Amino acid sequence: MRIQVLQHVPFEGPYGIADWAAARGHSLTTTPLYAGAAAPEPADFDWLVIMGGPMGANDESRYPWLAAEKALIRRAIAAGKTLVGVCLGAQLIAAVLGARVYRNREPEIGWMPIELTAAGQASPVCGFLPATLTVFHWHGDTFDLPAGALHLARSRACEQQAFLYEGRVLGLQFHLESTAESVAGICVQCADELVPGTYVQSAARMLAAAPADYAQLRAALFGILDRLPQ
Repeated sequence: MRIQVLQHVPFEGPYGIADWAAARGHSLTTTPLYAGAAAPEPADFDWLVIMGGPMGANDESRYPWLAAEKALIRRAIAAGKTLVGVCLGAQLIAAVLGARVYRNREPEIGWMPIELTAAGQASPVCGFLPATLTVFHWHGDTFDLPAGALHLARSRACEQQAFLYEGRVLGLQFHLESTAESVAGICVQCADELVPGTYVQSAARMLAAAPADYAQLRAALFGILDRLPQ
């Protein structure tokens, strides 16, 4: 299987998703949109993975390539591809599906739990997960649930944590792909966002995560990806 990854900044790469692809024998190609790389075409891939980034889904005036990226996401959905959006990636998919993307009432940064909805617990994609799972977050924006999508998970800080559209288009507001390396990187690159808040942890707290925390992320990520259409 051919996996195409759209990357918005150097420090938000596929990490655990790349590990899953390698373990399953799939090819993975990354397109650095931030460096001016041309967006691929749906015929070039089987899966489209859209990563996170500090920009907003509506920031096309500052990042003109977002318009071409949204057009690609629209074509990929129409072509019946499997899509996975992470954080900004989920927000871009939501926007393409006609949902509003806007600032969350508070930023959510750090290791905090999500709760599966009834639809999430019944979903063949994520129903194997525990009803409550601690994951890694780093976002200030949120989105409305796209029309026709299943609402899979929520948190205290953010109602829309995960959705599934047509059984093959998955949006995850949180970061299951995170590794110790990626968390260390974002703590440095986005340090200006670590302003004290109800749902904002310190860099020291985030970096103190144990190997078991990352193992739990990896198990959840691999299980979800294994259950998406291939």
